[in-house]
Amino acid sequence: MPNLLALDAGTTGVTGLIFDADLRPLSRAYREFAQGFPRPGWVEHEASDILAAVDAVLAELLVRPEAAEVAALGITNQRETVFALERQTGRALRPGIVWQDRRTAQRCAELRAQGHAEFVHRRTGLVLDPYFSATKIEWLLGADADLARRAAAGEVRFGTVDSLVLGHLTGNAVFATDATNASRTMLFDIEERAWSDELCELFGVDPGALAEVKDSADDYGTSLPARTGGRAIPIRGVAGDQQAALFGQGCFDAGAFKATFGTGSFLVLNTGEVRHDSTRGLLTTLAADRHGRAAYALEGSVFIAGALVQWLRDEMHFFTEAAEVEALAQTVEDSGGVFVIPAFAGLGAPYWDPDARGAILGLTRGTERGHVARAALESIAFQNAELVEVLREESGLVIDALLADGGATRNAFLMQAQADLAGLRVLRPPSVEATARGAAALAGVGAGLWSDVADAGAFGDAPDEFDPTLDEAERERRLVDWRRAVQRVMG
Repeated sequence: MPNLLALDAGTTGVTGLIFDADLRPLSRAYREFAQGFPRPGWVEHEASDILAAVDAVLAELLVRPEAAEVAALGITNQRETVFALERQTGRALRPGIVWQDRRTAQRCAELRAQGHAEFVHRRTGLVLDPYFSATKIEWLLGADADLARRAAAGEVRFGTVDSLVLGHLTGNAVFATDATNASRTMLFDIEERAWSDELCELFGVDPGALAEVKDSADDYGTSLPARTGGRAIPIRGVAGDQQAALFGQGCFDAGAFKATFGTGSFLVLNTGEVRHDSTRGLLTTLAADRHGRAAYALEGSVFIAGALVQWLRDEMHFFTEAAEVEALAQTVEDSGGVFVIPAFAGLGAPYWDPDARGAILGLTRGTERGHVARAALESIAFQNAELVEVLREESGLVIDALLADGGATRNAFLMQAQADLAGLRVLRPPSVEATARGAAALAGVGAGLWSDVADAGAFGDAPDEFDPTLDEAERERRLVDWRRAVQRVMG
């Protein structure tokens, strides 16, 4: 049976994996790349750094014996990050604006004040927030007169990271995206499944400058041999990282539910053919059904999760390796009344407050590094627990288990804290690389590897289980304390 190759172009690095036909990992490579923070609240990426990481990962993987059997490639990516690209060459003309970037918060506030929020939500399922791509593109056009001139002349295209990587791998022969990524731009009508002329007019974007939208399992062209180890590899799957993780967890049908613990934390509930609209800050978005076609989902977005551990490592110098946070957190019996509110990029669901800023609350003279580390991990679990409560209330579904994936799930303390604070079982699969597995699975669907993707053996592997140990009264008391702490940092 053939193997499958997946590229995961995330927020802090690029991961590549080769999977067998049962979607079990055979090889892995990773390259980290830098983020730029030119001003407070601004976050940027250089396209060249992402693409250099892609090239390095592919060079490492494609010389391994299992690479000879690769039949198709799938791509997954950080979603709302957007680049201005030269149409003729695919070259990025400016640094990309990352999903975490807050520079358009004031513009979003203006649009809300002008009464556009309901229209935008109805078309896109999203809230008016700088998280999404539309106001980023609008800002790029307004901030750079030469870019605006070239865009008016049809010389510029705007693409998310999947489009950037596709263009790189195909020699600019393909400029495309899938419906899951398009649904995060705030320019895509999720019912019509097409770019919205009205939304493009609102944000001053030419629809002709946007990528062709395909199914998540589809023909995305073929790589240049020079980019992929001397071989032309069919590219048959593309999805945004959270939707790829949903697919990679086997959540093909309505009611299936997962959480990805990455740079941020994202809870996604597949709602199938039924659109559910939230009144409490969840997003209605598009996912992929078992055939790789668009389906509806509800999503809760936490902007800072694993990035908080990176901050403790890189800026606070609490430890030298991120994995050390677990042992440090266990040097104390509890957080000592400390709460870490990781609002480095504002607050996502259910608050959607772009002006909130991070804080460490409850410090005393007796506070140790262990208390802060423990509170940091608990803050990830607290944020997710709030979203589980909202998903339960708004979907009407019984949610008693959560499928967990992402690098931070290796932290057993965090997984147990999540089970306790959300009051549900946390199920961690043997391989936590669900995002890349989803991209590989979509590529396999696109390549016709299975009659039903659920037949792939990895979906039958037994997960690790973390069962809740807190009684309901104690869980609720701790959530109340958390909410009080959050209120103190909101703008």
